[in-house]
Amino acid sequence: EYFKHYKKSIREPKKFWDRIASENFTWYQEWDNVIDFNMAEADIKWFTNAKVNITKNCIDRHLAKRGDKTAIIFEPNDPTEAAQHISYNELYERVSKMANVLRNQGIKKGDRVCIYLPMIPELAISLLACARIGAIHSVVFAGFSASAVASRINDCECKMVITSDGSYRGNKAIDLKGIVDEALEKCPSVEKVLVAKRTNTSVNMKEGRDQWLQPLLDDAVSNNVAEIMDAEDPLFI
Repeated sequence: EYFKHYKKSIREPKKFWDRIASENFTWYQEWDNVIDFNMAEADIKWFTNAKVNITKNCIDRHLAKRGDKTAIIFEPNDPTEAAQHISYNELYERVSKMANVLRNQGIKKGDRVCIYLPMIPELAISLLACARIGAIHSVVFAGFSASAVASRINDCECKMVITSDGSYRGNKAIDLKGIVDEALEKCPSVEKVLVAKRTNTSVNMKEGRDQWLQPLLDDAVSNNVAEIMDAEDPLFI
Protein backbone atom coordinates (compact mmCIF):
# COMPACT_ATOMS: atom_id res chain seq x y z
CA GLU A 1 0.00 0.00 0.00
CA TYR A 2 2.82 2.37 0.91
CA PHE A 3 4.77 1.76 -2.31
CA LYS A 4 1.60 2.21 -4.37
CA HIS A 5 1.08 5.67 -2.87
CA TYR A 6 4.78 6.49 -3.08
CA LYS A 7 4.91 5.70 -6.80
CA LYS A 8 1.85 7.86 -7.40
CA SER A 9 3.47 10.74 -5.50
CA ILE A 10 6.51 10.49 -7.77
CA ARG A 11 4.53 10.04 -10.98
CA GLU A 12 1.91 12.73 -10.34
CA PRO A 13 3.16 14.88 -7.42
CA LYS A 14 0.83 17.83 -7.96
CA LYS A 15 -2.27 15.64 -8.18
CA PHE A 16 -1.15 13.46 -5.26
CA TRP A 17 -0.42 16.32 -2.83
CA ASP A 18 -3.49 18.26 -3.95
CA ARG A 19 -5.64 15.33 -2.80
CA ILE A 20 -3.72 14.83 0.45
CA ALA A 21 -3.98 18.52 1.36
CA SER A 22 -7.64 18.80 0.38
CA GLU A 23 -8.78 15.70 2.28
CA ASN A 24 -6.62 15.94 5.40
CA PHE A 25 -6.21 19.62 6.29
CA THR A 26 -8.45 22.55 7.15
CA TRP A 27 -7.71 25.70 5.11
CA TYR A 28 -8.98 29.26 5.27
CA GLN A 29 -8.26 29.57 1.56
CA GLU A 30 -7.06 26.94 -0.90
CA TRP A 31 -4.07 27.32 -3.20
CA ASP A 32 -3.55 28.68 -6.69
CA ASN A 33 -0.86 26.08 -7.39
CA VAL A 34 0.18 23.00 -5.41
CA ILE A 35 3.86 23.64 -6.08
CA ASP A 36 5.94 26.23 -7.92
CA PHE A 37 9.63 25.55 -8.32
CA ASN A 38 12.80 26.61 -10.03
CA MET A 39 15.29 23.79 -9.49
CA ALA A 40 18.15 25.79 -11.01
CA GLU A 41 17.85 28.27 -8.14
CA ALA A 42 16.52 25.78 -5.56
CA ASP A 43 13.43 27.99 -5.20
CA ILE A 44 10.42 25.90 -4.17
CA LYS A 45 7.02 27.13 -2.96
CA TRP A 46 4.20 24.89 -1.79
CA PHE A 47 0.46 25.73 -1.94
CA THR A 48 0.88 29.22 -3.37
CA ASN A 49 -1.43 31.83 -1.77
CA ALA A 50 -3.14 29.25 0.47
CA LYS A 51 -4.13 30.45 3.94
CA VAL A 52 -3.92 28.19 6.99
CA ASN A 53 -3.04 27.95 10.66
CA ILE A 54 -1.49 24.67 11.72
CA THR A 55 -3.10 24.81 15.18
CA LYS A 56 -6.55 24.72 13.58
CA ASN A 57 -5.49 21.32 12.25
CA CYS A 58 -3.75 20.18 15.44
CA ILE A 59 -6.52 21.21 17.82
CA ASP A 60 -9.67 23.00 16.66
CA ARG A 61 -10.91 20.51 14.08
CA HIS A 62 -10.93 17.75 16.72
CA LEU A 63 -13.05 19.59 19.28
CA ALA A 64 -16.51 18.75 17.96
CA LYS A 65 -16.10 14.96 17.89
CA ARG A 66 -12.92 14.27 19.89
CA GLY A 67 -12.93 17.09 22.44
CA ASP A 68 -12.92 14.76 25.45
CA LYS A 69 -10.32 12.40 24.01
CA THR A 70 -6.71 12.61 25.16
CA ALA A 71 -4.45 14.80 23.02
CA ILE A 72 -1.28 14.75 25.16
CA ILE A 73 -0.03 12.32 27.80
CA PHE A 74 2.63 13.71 30.12
CA GLU A 75 4.72 11.17 32.05
CA PRO A 76 6.85 13.02 34.63
CA ASN A 77 10.45 12.30 35.52
CA ASP A 78 9.48 11.36 39.09
CA PRO A 79 7.40 8.14 39.18
CA THR A 80 5.62 9.39 42.31
CA GLU A 81 4.34 12.47 40.43
CA ALA A 82 0.95 12.01 38.78
CA ALA A 83 0.80 11.71 35.01
CA GLN A 84 -1.35 14.19 33.06
CA HIS A 85 -3.87 13.24 30.37
CA ILE A 86 -4.73 16.46 28.54
CA SER A 87 -7.87 16.35 26.38
CA TYR A 88 -8.31 18.30 23.15
CA ASN A 89 -10.75 20.62 24.94
CA GLU A 90 -8.25 21.30 27.72
CA LEU A 91 -5.41 21.70 25.22
CA TYR A 92 -7.47 24.27 23.28
CA GLU A 93 -8.06 26.28 26.45
CA ARG A 94 -4.45 26.10 27.60
CA VAL A 95 -3.05 27.01 24.17
CA SER A 96 -5.59 29.85 23.85
CA LYS A 97 -4.60 31.25 27.24
CA MET A 98 -0.90 31.02 26.39
CA ALA A 99 -1.50 32.66 23.00
CA ASN A 100 -3.36 35.51 24.71
CA VAL A 101 -0.54 35.89 27.25
CA LEU A 102 1.98 36.18 24.40
CA ARG A 103 -0.14 38.82 22.67
CA ASN A 104 -0.62 40.71 25.93
CA GLN A 105 3.16 40.72 26.36
CA GLY A 106 3.62 42.34 22.96
CA ILE A 107 4.41 39.29 20.82
CA LYS A 108 2.96 39.53 17.33
CA LYS A 109 3.09 37.75 13.99
CA GLY A 110 6.68 37.35 12.80
CA ASP A 111 8.30 37.88 16.22
CA ARG A 112 10.72 35.18 17.34
CA VAL A 113 10.33 33.41 20.69
CA CYS A 114 12.95 31.15 22.29
CA ILE A 115 11.48 28.19 24.19
CA TYR A 116 13.96 26.82 26.75
CA LEU A 117 11.83 24.41 28.75
CA PRO A 118 12.09 20.85 30.08
CA MET A 119 9.80 18.13 28.75
CA ILE A 120 6.66 19.39 30.47
CA PRO A 121 3.25 20.21 28.94
CA GLU A 122 4.13 23.91 28.85
CA LEU A 123 6.69 23.12 26.14
CA ALA A 124 4.11 21.81 23.67
CA ILE A 125 1.59 24.44 24.74
CA SER A 126 4.10 27.27 24.20
CA LEU A 127 5.07 26.23 20.68
CA LEU A 128 1.42 25.74 19.71
CA ALA A 129 0.59 29.16 21.16
CA CYS A 130 3.37 30.74 19.09
CA ALA A 131 2.03 29.03 15.98
CA ARG A 132 -1.49 30.20 16.79
CA ILE A 133 -0.52 33.89 16.76
CA GLY A 134 2.03 33.62 13.95
CA ALA A 135 5.14 34.02 16.12
CA ILE A 136 8.16 31.96 15.09
CA HIS A 137 9.41 29.63 17.81
CA SER A 138 12.92 28.33 18.37
CA VAL A 139 13.07 25.36 20.74
CA VAL A 140 16.44 25.08 22.50
CA PHE A 141 17.27 21.86 24.34
CA ALA A 142 16.91 22.45 28.09
CA GLY A 143 20.39 21.84 29.44
CA PHE A 144 22.43 23.55 26.73
CA SER A 145 25.01 25.96 28.13
CA ALA A 146 24.46 29.71 28.48
CA SER A 147 26.70 30.41 25.48
CA ALA A 148 24.78 27.90 23.34
CA VAL A 149 21.47 29.46 24.36
CA ALA A 150 22.77 32.98 23.70
CA SER A 151 24.01 32.10 20.22
CA ARG A 152 20.61 30.68 19.26
CA ILE A 153 18.73 33.66 20.69
CA ASN A 154 20.97 36.13 18.86
CA ASP A 155 20.88 34.13 15.64
CA CYS A 156 17.14 34.77 15.24
CA GLU A 157 16.90 37.95 17.35
CA CYS A 158 14.35 36.55 19.80
CA LYS A 159 12.10 39.06 21.53
CA MET A 160 11.06 36.70 24.32
CA VAL A 161 12.33 33.64 26.20
CA ILE A 162 9.98 31.11 27.80
CA THR A 163 11.74 29.04 30.45
CA SER A 164 11.24 27.50 33.91
CA ASP A 165 12.84 27.86 37.30
CA GLY A 166 14.58 24.53 36.71
CA SER A 167 14.23 20.98 35.45
CA TYR A 168 14.87 17.43 36.57
CA ARG A 169 17.15 14.91 34.90
CA GLY A 170 17.08 11.73 36.94
CA ASN A 171 17.82 12.77 40.53
CA LYS A 172 19.60 15.93 39.41
CA ALA A 173 18.01 19.38 39.27
CA ILE A 174 19.21 21.78 36.55
CA ASP A 175 19.10 25.56 37.09
CA LEU A 176 17.50 26.60 33.79
CA LYS A 177 16.67 30.13 34.93
CA GLY A 178 20.26 30.70 36.01
CA ILE A 179 21.46 29.55 32.58
CA VAL A 180 19.01 31.93 30.91
CA ASP A 181 20.12 34.84 33.12
CA GLU A 182 23.74 34.25 32.11
CA ALA A 183 22.84 33.91 28.42
CA LEU A 184 20.80 37.13 28.40
CA GLU A 185 23.82 39.17 29.43
CA LYS A 186 24.75 38.90 25.73
CA CYS A 187 21.26 39.04 24.18
CA PRO A 188 20.07 42.64 23.63
CA SER A 189 16.99 41.65 21.61
CA VAL A 190 15.17 39.92 24.51
CA GLU A 191 12.54 42.12 26.16
CA LYS A 192 10.54 39.60 28.20
CA VAL A 193 11.18 36.33 30.03
CA LEU A 194 8.25 34.14 31.13
CA VAL A 195 9.08 31.62 33.85
CA ALA A 196 7.10 28.43 34.53
CA LYS A 197 7.39 26.77 37.93
CA ARG A 198 8.79 23.23 37.82
CA THR A 199 11.30 22.68 40.63
CA ASN A 200 9.95 25.43 42.94
CA THR A 201 13.46 26.62 43.63
CA SER A 202 14.41 30.22 44.42
CA VAL A 203 15.52 32.10 41.30
CA ASN A 204 16.50 35.64 40.40
CA MET A 205 13.71 37.64 38.73
CA LYS A 206 14.82 40.79 36.94
CA GLU A 207 12.33 43.59 37.39
CA GLY A 208 10.71 44.78 34.16
CA ARG A 209 11.86 41.72 32.22
CA ASP A 210 10.99 38.52 34.11
CA GLN A 211 7.49 37.36 35.05
CA TRP A 212 6.06 34.18 36.50
CA LEU A 213 3.95 32.50 33.86
CA GLN A 214 1.10 31.03 35.92
CA PRO A 215 -0.41 34.31 37.21
CA LEU A 216 -0.52 35.59 33.63
CA LEU A 217 -2.28 32.40 32.51
CA ASP A 218 -4.76 32.67 35.38
CA ASP A 219 -5.81 36.11 34.13
CA ALA A 220 -5.93 35.17 30.42
CA VAL A 221 -9.07 34.50 28.38
CA SER A 222 -9.56 30.81 27.48
CA ASN A 223 -10.44 31.28 23.80
CA ASN A 224 -8.41 32.66 20.94
CA VAL A 225 -8.88 33.34 17.23
CA ALA A 226 -5.99 31.85 15.29
CA GLU A 227 -3.93 34.13 13.06
CA ILE A 228 -4.45 33.55 9.34
CA MET A 229 -1.08 32.49 7.93
CA ASP A 230 0.22 32.03 4.42
CA ALA A 231 1.20 28.45 3.58
CA GLU A 232 4.81 29.62 3.07
CA ASP A 233 5.06 31.69 6.28
CA PRO A 234 7.80 30.37 8.58
CA LEU A 235 6.63 28.30 11.55
CA PHE A 236 9.81 27.61 13.54
CA ILE A 237 13.60 27.89 13.47
